[in-house]
Amino acid sequence: MKAKRPDPNTNRERCPDCGRETRHEVRVEIRTENPASSNAAFSREPYRVSVCDVCEAESIQRMNDA
Repeated sequence: MKAKRPDPNTNRERCPDCGRETRHEVRVEIRTENPASSNAAFSREPYRVSVCDVCEAESIQRMNDA
């Protein structure tokens, strides 16, 4: 069974930079929060990265913050 591709028109959100509701490229990245630490391997957290298709502004949000 072939997976459905998401509709690009459903990834609309408000861009804080251009102030419009536009399509965004959204991805999840695992980032090391303190790479210089001796525990760097244990300080990785998931982040939601969203890039506006119109103005290319990038917004980053830590996903496991309450």
